[in-house]
Amino acid sequence: MGNLVAIVGRPNVGKSTLFNRLTQSRQAIVNETAGTTRDRQYGKVDWEGREFSIVDTGGWVVNSEDIFEEEINKQVAIAIEEADVVIFVVDVTNGTTDLDDHVANILRRSKKPVILAANKSDSNQSQYYAAEFYKLGLGDPVCVSAINGSGTGDLLDIIVSKFTKEDTEEFESDIPRFAVVGRPNAGKSSIVNAFIGEERNIVTDIAGTTRDSIYTRYNKFGFDFYLVDTAGIRKKGKVSEELEYYSIIRSIRAIENSDVCILMIDATRGIEGQDLNIFSLIQRNRKGLVVCVNKWDLVEDKSTAAIKTFENAIRNRLAPFTDFPIIFTSAITKQRIYKVLDTAIEVYKNRKRIVPTSKLNEVMLPAIEAYPPPATKGKYVKIKYVTMLKEAQIPSFIFFCNLPQWVKEPYKRYLENKIRETWNYCGTPINIFMREK
Repeated sequence: MGNLVAIVGRPNVGKSTLFNRLTQSRQAIVNETAGTTRDRQYGKVDWEGREFSIVDTGGWVVNSEDIFEEEINKQVAIAIEEADVVIFVVDVTNGTTDLDDHVANILRRSKKPVILAANKSDSNQSQYYAAEFYKLGLGDPVCVSAINGSGTGDLLDIIVSKFTKEDTEEFESDIPRFAVVGRPNAGKSSIVNAFIGEERNIVTDIAGTTRDSIYTRYNKFGFDFYLVDTAGIRKKGKVSEELEYYSIIRSIRAIENSDVCILMIDATRGIEGQDLNIFSLIQRNRKGLVVCVNKWDLVEDKSTAAIKTFENAIRNRLAPFTDFPIIFTSAITKQRIYKVLDTAIEVYKNRKRIVPTSKLNEVMLPAIEAYPPPATKGKYVKIKYVTMLKEAQIPSFIFFCNLPQWVKEPYKRYLENKIRETWNYCGTPINIFMREK
């Protein structure tokens, strides 16, 4: 396990801006609204050949009635516990506050190496004010400006000098990525927490709790992949705040970067228009699909007939693509949740399945002969042979024929269905190409 650095502090001192600066990314959402960051957000930093993980946390608030702030405090406590080094961010422009004192007390008790980062030190004048932070009893303040990057090199030098263990873990890009997507409050964070067995992501009854796309490495029971919890995607007209807009963009990016999407549908509400929009997004990006009907514990009628009706309704609404698995789960009771992971792995393997050319022709040429492409303007299309692209991202089949431009979509769908009948490509889209020969 590599070194982990946690960024903590009260709200709006610039923790997420510093996180983005150190990771050289725009991974964490930055906004002037206090309390923008809610979940722990992980990133990678490479400094002078040393690689370490860094985690951005929500601002620490005490005695608040806000349901989020109580949950954020829990997340911060977990991050401090996990971390090897803690960066305590304070704001030079405001000086010390009661909240800073409160966080400093917690950090002094934690016995972890703490680096005091005096942020917003944008000028020489403001650096003089940093002396005020000596009274927190956490050593020398390091003057930095997250917004323009001054002092961050010195900060990174100090961070690296505090490490006691050597790096062992490399970030592996070839590991499958499964994105958990759906509309707000469908139970995405709950199911991710149920998978990993800890309260990694904040869960409340309020729609729109998750704002960032959160990557979690899952390495248990013979599985090894990244799980991505995303913000709920809703209609553009319903997106009221700027923050939510960024969150949705982040979710769309997560779909684009994933291999398989686990589409969460709320069993108590059934399939709605927004579910179809998310499905078309998955289809456009040609990603694998597992449909997960969550909150099944709240449904009264759990008979086989009810399940069949629900499945048919989903497949009819998502037609013409109907070859995908549907699993009925409950994140609360953990009913069938591991079947979701098993199925997602299976869909990922289906995406990688290669069929030999000889087998393809053995099956497909008789099927084409039995039902040839319809003639257009008195011209007959003759398909001579078929092969499969080996290096394609998704299964892609090339049919060589004399008049490829005359082969229409319905016939391509017929060919696709024949392929699916013979080989297991459940959950993954298929490309059919016609080429002249």
